[in-house]
Amino acid sequence: MRPGYRHHRLWNNGCVAALIAAGVALAGCSSPFGGSLSDSSASASSRFTGMFSGSPAAAPTSTGPSFDEEDCPGVEIRPGAATLNFAAKANDPTANDLRYQVGFGPLARQCALRGTTLAMRVGVQGRLIVGPAGGPGQVSVPLRYAVIQEGPSPKTITTKFKRISVTVPPGETHVAFTDIEEELNFPLPSLAALQSYVLYVGFDELGDRTQPRPSAKKTPAKSQPKAK
Repeated sequence: MRPGYRHHRLWNNGCVAALIAAGVALAGCSSPFGGSLSDSSASASSRFTGMFSGSPAAAPTSTGPSFDEEDCPGVEIRPGAATLNFAAKANDPTANDLRYQVGFGPLARQCALRGTTLAMRVGVQGRLIVGPAGGPGQVSVPLRYAVIQEGPSPKTITTKFKRISVTVPPGETHVAFTDIEEELNFPLPSLAALQSYVLYVGFDELGDRTQPRPSAKKTPAKSQPKAK
């Protein structure tokens, strides 16, 4: 079994430094933002991980290629995309302008072979913290999933962007959220190539702004009447 290539949980590396200078202090390193998980959050994390602890959704056929669940690519948080801040103003925001900060908690994944296609199922848990300028309402959190073949020239195998809506109830200072992506599919490569595949998860604030948009249809110009 390759190290780290099993169902697992990852917290963000290190603690988030002083999240909000004006009064919201989070200490410790036992959760994505420091601080400790509540009993209810820990219970939710346990249930979440349990969703990925069973058998794969499908098995290879006797005549198809062989695949071992232990060779399922590992899932990691993309460097530089572990947290995302929402500020009340875009230019030169201060700590008091922070509305929300989001970060990751447990990650889990599962693979199933469907013919010659490898189907990955991945789940993430995260936590949203309300800053001095934040409050109740709906927060659109941009997530990016990407399967990358690592090497001298990393290659994107497949990627998916999505926005999930997180509801902040009145009076709450932090909210947990979950997303499960069911369909990250790609052709099964050789086992040697699969060894270099990694599924990265990260916040992508550019998100759908980088997606190609359909070109606008030009309205044909009306012909001008000929002068008599």
